[in-house]
Amino acid sequence: MLTNKIQKYILRDIIKNFLTILLTFTAIAWTVRAVNFLDLIIEDGFNPYVYFKYSILNLSAILTRFTPLSFLIGLLLTVIKLEKQQEFLILWTSGLNKIKIANTFILISVLITLIQILMTFYLNPFLLSKSRILLKTQEDKEISSVLRSNNFNDSFKGITFFIEKKNENNELINIFVQDDNGALNLALDEVKSSKNTIIIAKKGIIKNNKLLLFEGNIQTKNIDNELKNFFFEKTELNITNFTSRTITEIKVQETNSLQLINCIFDIQKTNLQNCGEHKKEAIEHISRRVIKPLYITLIGLLSSFLLIYKKEKKTAFIKKYFIFFITFIILILSEILLKFSGLSKLNFFIYLLIPIILFSTIYILLIITFNKEKISS
Repeated sequence: MLTNKIQKYILRDIIKNFLTILLTFTAIAWTVRAVNFLDLIIEDGFNPYVYFKYSILNLSAILTRFTPLSFLIGLLLTVIKLEKQQEFLILWTSGLNKIKIANTFILISVLITLIQILMTFYLNPFLLSKSRILLKTQEDKEISSVLRSNNFNDSFKGITFFIEKKNENNELINIFVQDDNGALNLALDEVKSSKNTIIIAKKGIIKNNKLLLFEGNIQTKNIDNELKNFFFEKTELNITNFTSRTITEIKVQETNSLQLINCIFDIQKTNLQNCGEHKKEAIEHISRRVIKPLYITLIGLLSSFLLIYKKEKKTAFIKKYFIFFITFIILILSEILLKFSGLSKLNFFIYLLIPIILFSTIYILLIITFNKEKISS
């Protein structure tokens, strides 16, 4: 009963320190990214609500990035606090088995690992996909606010807009549109140009996802590089065919994990476009979602070695921070090896075996070390 109370007490301390560090790191990183997300308002014309919702939807991905390091620091702070208050000394002299405290560290690391896998495997791709859909659905609604008076706007890839004036009815006066890479080919039916198209119109209006232009001319070069001029009373640009500089295409990190597994192992048809081209990237992302969280268990296991060295030993301070350093290096190596896991399926399975083999080996070594310490004392 007493042992259970002690374990719960230590667990509460670890969780409190872990969450404090994690939320601090996440808040800082989220604030920095939120500043970058301001481009959604400044350049792409989205309203503040869309900006806020988009940044919130990206919060989970930021949080999982800092989980391993936060857990490591949280464990270290817990051990330092318990030693400073001489609580460990009381526990050891009362005959408490160190392996039980070590198992407490391992237990919390396994729980955090499972939560991390659930978030990276299911939640993060879902929320990132939602954030991208949010931008895509809002893009057409906010197009009018993107086009500001007396301001060159390049929110759309390859297309530059200039509007001299916008009146109260959102009518556009004296419009200049330049296409640098043939992006208007899909949107403008009258012109089948190659590149370098310029449109000048006296007025225009946005209606039903189309930019209606009146009284103007189109200058373009055909395939033979001949300059052509077209005058029009009315023409229209299909806005939905334009691609915003804000990424709205589905990316691998936003793809459902089961779809990525289907792509990697050719189990069944996947919704991921160009699966063959993205297979290496898909393997890397599955490794990040499923295997990399397993390294969190190594944090709990390696931190258990902090229990071995007693406070009164002169080398205790150095040895404790050496263990912290080794654990930190393993986290860095897990990130480096992650890049190689995407090179082939063999690398993927090797990356999977590394934390399993390390955990088994280190746990056996830990038990042997504790037993030796018990015999020597």
